[in-house]
Amino acid sequence: MATTSLGSGILGAATDMGDAFSFWPRHNEAIYKRLESKHAWLEERHAGGDGAPAETEDPLEHQMSLNIGPQHPATHGVLRCVVKLDGEMIEKCVIDIGYLHRGIEKLAEHKTYQEFMPYTDRMDYLSPYSNNVAWCLAVEKLAGIEVPERAQWIRTMLCELARISSHMLWLGVGLMDAGAVSVFLWTFQGREDIYKIFDHIAGARFTVSHSRIGGIASDLTPESLALLRDFVARYPDVIEGWRKFLNRNRIWIERNEGVGVITAEEAMEMGLTGANLRASGVEYDLRRFEPYLKYDDVDFNIPMRTEGDCLARYFVRMEEMLESIKIIEQCLDRLPEGPIRTDDAKHAYPSKEEVYYSMEGMIHDFMYTDTGVTPPKGAWSYHAIESPKGELGFYLQSDGTGHPYKVRIKSPCFSNLQGLEYMMEGHPVADIVVLIGSLDPVMGESDK
Repeated sequence: MATTSLGSGILGAATDMGDAFSFWPRHNEAIYKRLESKHAWLEERHAGGDGAPAETEDPLEHQMSLNIGPQHPATHGVLRCVVKLDGEMIEKCVIDIGYLHRGIEKLAEHKTYQEFMPYTDRMDYLSPYSNNVAWCLAVEKLAGIEVPERAQWIRTMLCELARISSHMLWLGVGLMDAGAVSVFLWTFQGREDIYKIFDHIAGARFTVSHSRIGGIASDLTPESLALLRDFVARYPDVIEGWRKFLNRNRIWIERNEGVGVITAEEAMEMGLTGANLRASGVEYDLRRFEPYLKYDDVDFNIPMRTEGDCLARYFVRMEEMLESIKIIEQCLDRLPEGPIRTDDAKHAYPSKEEVYYSMEGMIHDFMYTDTGVTPPKGAWSYHAIESPKGELGFYLQSDGTGHPYKVRIKSPCFSNLQGLEYMMEGHPVADIVVLIGSLDPVMGESDK
């Protein structure tokens, strides 16, 4: 394959580059040896086992290699799955990612900390608010910025609203993949109600960019609070209605039960995270074990199953939506008065009233847009949150300027896709769409 030949070229070039890169050949040799063993079966179909040309063999006596994606609606983005079939059964599977790679980590190193905010919306574009908050928390940790209490409660509330929105899309699209179109329409009605709330709060329905370093962009209005209270009052019954409908649906249960089983040990070994990890019996949730924002002050349960199959992943996410509604209710009841951004011109944008009616406010706004936050030189931080897909973390290094020296992103979708090859092998080809949907990948975040 192209990977193997390219690897040989790199190894040959690296060998001639001198002692400074003497470790490259040994390092890459191990990597490409592993890749060759994984991908060698794809090349076997181009030549006979005894070296004879492939066209001289009877194709009916050999297995079939099939491409699913990258342009396929059931792959939830530009994901390519190459499978080796023996009849209807998948013998081997290779996942090919990177079709949506945009170099977000490198882009971040050429933007100010605040300028990078809209790029986080485009990672997991099904829950952009969670991405905004994760980035802000990492920068605030790097620069030692204190965020007002009211802003922390609002962030907590809206992160849970984003979790519900993401799980609703997972449920609707996953069921449509399995043939249930009605639930897809119901869940998108729920997402429309959530979009209305975000539109009132942030002025945007989808890519909100509402969080700010040091706080949030705008406060909640009485209309926004009313919409939130109406949502948390109505939707427990709506979600329970979906559960009653699906939990007794024989087709849905049999379609998922026992499919894609991953044990707790396998889940940890393959790096699964989020609901996929908890569905395999590992009760790990960053909101509980490494609390951030106000999760230490609210009461909620961590949904968990031990079966580790597609049905268990369904049960966990359905229960998570109900727990998120409980968290939002507690945030609404305990929301304090006060500022929504830190009162420090070096750490946050001034309010619009200051910008419009004072010379100092206008100067601060201009300087913050030009340079922004400048953490100490040599400082570094890593902060992760429990996003709807799992552990989303940002690692930052500062060189003392207004933009990061290094940025690395811990993507939960990338981690979860590591389990897909293992899950597919041994299953019929018809289970591919169910297995992909049960992991809930978003390729914009996986590929970055």
